[in-house]
Amino acid sequence: MTKKILFTTVLLCSLSASLFAQDTQVKITLDEQFFDEFLQAIFTNLEAPSVPISKNSGAGCSETIRLKEQIDGVKTAVRFRQGKIYAPIAFEGSYRAPLIGCIDFEGWAETNIDLVFDRNKNAIVGQAQVLKVNMSGANGIGSELLARFVQNEIDKKVNPIEIIGLDKLSFVTPIQNAGKLRMRATGFSHKVINSNIDIIIKYRFEKAG
Repeated sequence: MTKKILFTTVLLCSLSASLFAQDTQVKITLDEQFFDEFLQAIFTNLEAPSVPISKNSGAGCSETIRLKEQIDGVKTAVRFRQGKIYAPIAFEGSYRAPLIGCIDFEGWAETNIDLVFDRNKNAIVGQAQVLKVNMSGANGIGSELLARFVQNEIDKKVNPIEIIGLDKLSFVTPIQNAGKLRMRATGFSHKVINSNIDIIIKYRFEKAG
């Protein structure tokens, strides 16, 4: 009898701990097709994203790097390989070279992207690491120097990439005749598995004012 009472007491304590726990998590799984469709929607419906590489752009030379859907048969995409996020990025742009003038260029960059949680911004951010730049269309004029220049500009001007603020992943749910409950995102982690990425959002339940 004593053993039954002890077992019942332990069971009730365990259930109470579960019922009143305020932290939980939600897992979202995304595959490569999702990102293919997302990028296709950008190229179809919006202007191409661009990054300025100079504050002194003049007429006839915009001095920007612009995202392209495809260059030399290489498509801008997000791929998951060996536990990492790999992103081939096709681009075109213009650069005013000293003593030469405006040079148009295009190519694609081999890039790895790390996702991290920025506590200061309370946001999920991406850090792009350009591994190599493959140039074409530079008419042979200093293509190696131009490739290094483009690589440095992408590293400096693109990073960090803010993916989404955790406030946009938080929401309030009204509970009938009881008040409101806030599900507040507090952090995240991720894991690349095969051709998918699992994003785990950490949540805390709170009473909403």
